[in-house]
Amino acid sequence: MRIALRLILPLLIILGGIAWGSAPLVGELMHGWFRADVELRSQLVFDSIQDTVNTMVAAKADRKIDTLFHRIARNERLLALGLCLPDGTLTHRSPEWPKTLSCPPKPPEAGRAFAVERLESGPVLAAAFTLTADGVDRGHLVVVHDLSFIERRSSKAENYLAVFLTVLGVVVALITIIVARVMLKGWIQAVRKSLATSEPSGADDKFLEPEIAPLVREVRKMLRDLDVLRSVADVIRIDWNPESLRTLLRNELPGAQVIVVSNREPYIHNEEEDGRITLQRPASGLVTALEPICRTCGGTWIAHGSGSADSRTVDANDHIAVPPGAPAYTLRRIWLSDAEQDGYYYGLANEGLWPLCHIAFVRPVFRAGDWDQYVAVNRKFAEAVVAEATTPNPVVLVQDYHFALLPRMVREHLPDATIISFWHIPWPNPEAFSICPWREEILWGMLGSSILGFHTQFHCLNFLESVDRFLECHIDREQSIVRT
Repeated sequence: MRIALRLILPLLIILGGIAWGSAPLVGELMHGWFRADVELRSQLVFDSIQDTVNTMVAAKADRKIDTLFHRIARNERLLALGLCLPDGTLTHRSPEWPKTLSCPPKPPEAGRAFAVERLESGPVLAAAFTLTADGVDRGHLVVVHDLSFIERRSSKAENYLAVFLTVLGVVVALITIIVARVMLKGWIQAVRKSLATSEPSGADDKFLEPEIAPLVREVRKMLRDLDVLRSVADVIRIDWNPESLRTLLRNELPGAQVIVVSNREPYIHNEEEDGRITLQRPASGLVTALEPICRTCGGTWIAHGSGSADSRTVDANDHIAVPPGAPAYTLRRIWLSDAEQDGYYYGLANEGLWPLCHIAFVRPVFRAGDWDQYVAVNRKFAEAVVAEATTPNPVVLVQDYHFALLPRMVREHLPDATIISFWHIPWPNPEAFSICPWREEILWGMLGSSILGFHTQFHCLNFLESVDRFLECHIDREQSIVRT
C-alpha cells in the first residue's frame, strides 16, 4: 500500500498542478477564439446591411431603419444594433439596446473599432463601423453582441479539463501500479533464480539480464557482509555483567557521557524526627549493577527524588555529587507531585504493566488518567536527559518498565544518542500484551532505543512477536533486529 501511494500521490499532485495551471490558459485561449468569432460575425453583419442602411439614412427612412434593426437583432447572440451620428448621438436602436450603453467613440481611420463593455447583465462587445456614402460621413453603425456565453463555455471547458486529468491520473496510476507489481515480481523471481544457480565468484553474471545483474551483485555483497558479521559474532562472546559492561564503556567509548535514568535513586536523604538528615542506600540490584559504571565514567544519574530531605541537599540545578566523601558522579533529582506519582508509578506501572507482564493472578488495571500521568512523567525525565546531555551522542541507560516511552522522546531531541534500555521484568506473549490499551505507543516508545535488554531469549522473542503483531516494522529474527 505504501509503494502504491508513493506512485500515485506524486502523479496526482503533478496532474493537479497541470490542471490548476492550465485552466486559466485554456480559459484565455477559448475567450480569444470566441471573441474573434464574434468580431467576425459583427463584420459580416455590417457588410451585409451597410448599403441598405446608407440608402435608408439618405432617404431619412427612420421607421424602415428601426424595422431593419429589430429584424436583424433576432439573430442568436446578436443583442442589439444602433446608429450613432458623428457627434456621438444615438439616433436609431433596436428594442433590446441596453439602457446603460451609450454610443462608443468614433472608429479610427480603419473604419471599425471593438470594445468590451461590462453591464449589469454581463459583458457585451460593441463593434462600431463607419458609415460613409460618396465621401460623406453618416455616422457609425454599432453591432452589440452578448459575450456572457464565452464565460459559461470557458468554465465548462475548465471543468471538463479537470475531470479529464483526474480520470487520466487515476487510470495512469493504476496502470503504473500494475506494471510495477509485475516488474517487481519478475525481478524477485529472477534474483532468486540467479542466486540459487550462480557461482559464488559471480562468474555467471554475463548470463544475467542487464536490469537484474546490478541487483544480484549487490545482494551477493550484502550476504557476504552478513556472513562476516555472523562469524565475528560467533567468535566474540561476552559474558555480560557489571564489570564487562564497565570495561566495554571504558575501552570502546572513551570519554563518552553516560546518563542513567531510573525511578529509584542510589542515595536517599531522609529527615528524622529530631531534624537530623540521614543518608540511605536502597537495597537494589539495579543500583549495585549500575553505580560502578557511573563511578567509572563520571556520568549523571537521573532519578525521582523521593526522600523527605532530598530537596534540602541539592543545589540550584537539583544536582548533588555522590558518593558522599568521594564524589565520582552527579545525581540529578526529579520532583514529582503526589498525583504524578500515584498515576505514573503506583497506577499504570505497578497496577497495569507489572501484572500484565508477569501474567499474574491479578487483573491489570488501566486508567486513562494514569496513562496521562505516565506520559507526562516520561516526558519530564526525557527533558531532563536532554538538559543534562553535554554531547550530541551520549550513552543513555534507561531502566525498567517505568520509562517505556522515554527512549523515543529522547531520540527526537538527540538522534545520535546511544540509548540502551533494560526491561527488568518478563515480557508477555502478544495475546496477553494485546489487552493493554496503549500497546502501540509503548512498543513505539521502546523502539526508540538502540539496544533493548530482556531477562531471557524467550522474553526477547515475545517482544519481537508483539512488535510483529501490532506495528509495521522490518524484523530480522535471526539477529533480533527491528528496523522502524
